[in-house]
Amino acid sequence: METTLETEDRQAQARQVAEKTAFSVLIALSFTHLLNDTIQSLIPAIYPMVKDSLSLSFSQVGLITLTFQLSASILQPLVGLYTDKRPQPYSLAIGMGFTLLGLLCLAMAHSFPIVLVSVALVGVGSAVFHPEASRLAYMASGGRHGMAQSLFQVGGNTGSSLGPLLAAAIIVPFGQSSVAWFSLIALLAIFVMLRISKWYLGNTHRIKPKKQAQFAAVQLSKGKVAFALFILLLLIFSKYFYMASLTSYYTFYLMGKFNVSVQHAQIYLFVFLFAIAAGTFIGGPIGDRIGRKYVIWISILGVAPFALLMPHATLFWTVILSVFIGVILSSAFSAILVYAQELVPGKVGMIAGLFFGFAFGMAGVGSALLGELADRTSIYYVYEVCAYLPLIGLLTGFLPNIEGSRKK
Repeated sequence: METTLETEDRQAQARQVAEKTAFSVLIALSFTHLLNDTIQSLIPAIYPMVKDSLSLSFSQVGLITLTFQLSASILQPLVGLYTDKRPQPYSLAIGMGFTLLGLLCLAMAHSFPIVLVSVALVGVGSAVFHPEASRLAYMASGGRHGMAQSLFQVGGNTGSSLGPLLAAAIIVPFGQSSVAWFSLIALLAIFVMLRISKWYLGNTHRIKPKKQAQFAAVQLSKGKVAFALFILLLLIFSKYFYMASLTSYYTFYLMGKFNVSVQHAQIYLFVFLFAIAAGTFIGGPIGDRIGRKYVIWISILGVAPFALLMPHATLFWTVILSVFIGVILSSAFSAILVYAQELVPGKVGMIAGLFFGFAFGMAGVGSALLGELADRTSIYYVYEVCAYLPLIGLLTGFLPNIEGSRKK
């Protein structure tokens, strides 16, 4: 009896160590996501500066975003598909190397083509980072996939919110060349990523074999799975097209409508992006408890009333509405991603790459098209049109309730 108790104690201790190790990996992944997206968020944060210094139109500003997002979106599904078959533990650090190179080029870019090349390099780094980091979060989740993805996402969204703040504090006063100082962030990220890679090498057994993953799959036909994925991609389109209007043009909207300074506009952009970071962690854990479909429904369609009010609000209420929009909308992506990964078992990296890539692509295309629309009409008209995009959230009603459809 005593031997049995000792064995059970050892097993309990082993489980506790495993849980602690997995949680420490999730924290490290979230931190690297913060560093990665802090760097990426510098791109839209310096738009007002390069627009003036290079005499760019709104369409050219949109093209910068399109170049960055497409370089990331096209490669991400391919990276995910490849690493599903051949895991690459050191790919995170390699991807950050591309980001570091793009960052240094951006600091010295004094022509529009060089700016495009610089942001394309940063996009390649993102394409390598996101699918593999998302897979690692899935591996380290201990079955709590929604929580793991939300923790991973909150790091990225926090980093995205820091970009405008850092731009207001450093880049606006000291000029475009000061972007080079952020290479220190990239070097720190590479150091942490190399540490994560060692854990990855020793824990590849956590990746479920395809047959085992299929055993726990949802009982849906291929046609229903394809239709559900199509609906999810339409919801991603709604979310990221609308987000593009805020991340790329919110500062111009505030400066034009309310006559605020560049630095104050950056601070208001930080408030919106920080609201996204604050709300990110909600979607995953709640989805684990009540079902991801309900989280998706609330997080996209629930934004509609606030989006419809924003074009008619004062500065104070515009900022308040942006906070509500950020908190509610940010809970969608983690729930959508995990829902899709459960629809297609054994393809964690490919699905992560597809959805991250499509999100980046929609943000880029949205930014380019909205920039063209702003040039042809006005920046205010852009916000009146985009206010209706969250109504696409009504399509969530066509998604199946997969929580009750799994094979036992």
